[in-house]
Amino acid sequence: MSELKTYALSDLDNWTFEGTALAVLGHPIKHSVSPQMHNAALAEMAKRDPRFATWKYFRFDIAPEDLPVALEKLHARNFHGINLTVPHKVLACGLIKDITIQARQVGAVNTLLRKGTEWVGFNTDGYGLANGLREDLKRELGGSDMVLLGAGGAARGAAVECARLHSSSLWIINRTAKTAHDLAALANNIDPNMRVTVCAIQDVEKLPHGALVINATSAGLKHDDPLPIDLAALARPAGVYDMIYNPPETRLLAQARALGLPAANGLSMLVHQGARALEIWSETAPPVDVMRTAVHSAMKAPA
Repeated sequence: MSELKTYALSDLDNWTFEGTALAVLGHPIKHSVSPQMHNAALAEMAKRDPRFATWKYFRFDIAPEDLPVALEKLHARNFHGINLTVPHKVLACGLIKDITIQARQVGAVNTLLRKGTEWVGFNTDGYGLANGLREDLKRELGGSDMVLLGAGGAARGAAVECARLHSSSLWIINRTAKTAHDLAALANNIDPNMRVTVCAIQDVEKLPHGALVINATSAGLKHDDPLPIDLAALARPAGVYDMIYNPPETRLLAQARALGLPAANGLSMLVHQGARALEIWSETAPPVDVMRTAVHSAMKAPA
């Protein structure tokens, strides 16, 4: 079975892989570089532990209405671990009984571990963000002033991690005020001592000097998308992190670099959230450097 093929739900009816199977589910999913990343890591891990030689990571395009059936079939076919991406992260919260506290706080699950007759749900996105910031911008969430653009699923993961690691302050900018206020309440419930403020886009001059700006919106996925925020209107940020990694440079990142600001895309977040998932499945420290190299190579490969 090919690790780079995109499989469908129907392929599970005649699934014959005899090793330890892992997979990512999404819709669409063909663009995912997770198979290249994880299989490169597993090949490296097999050099020091032969049991990983039989582990493989696959890619499945699963429509949202088919997720319940897909999870049942994957469990029945003895898949050991699953990654979930858009649009399944939130949907899975209503399907998985055993979910970590952090994943419940976020309201999304991106990693499943087969345990007995059930799946156990985790969320490794916050871990990926914290380590991505540390790697690319040499900054910590803990003790920092944070400006978060967006209040959707990706932003919820970021806000929960800011609260969990005790950021000094969190400023949330979102088009829908109610969603932003709901997210602010969630963050304050986790860390009552963190200052959380909902800021309107027209009031960005109130944002603190030296804050870290995180884009958790989809603005930037398309070439003609407007800027999610005008960085020139802010007191000079300490850095800009865009969770988007494809395209590798969004308009926001281009503006950041033009202003001389430290900036990075979300590729490092992808690597670290994946590394944490692999650690959960394997109970072994994964080769992060190998995963990083594989992702960069996959992103450069022709579609």
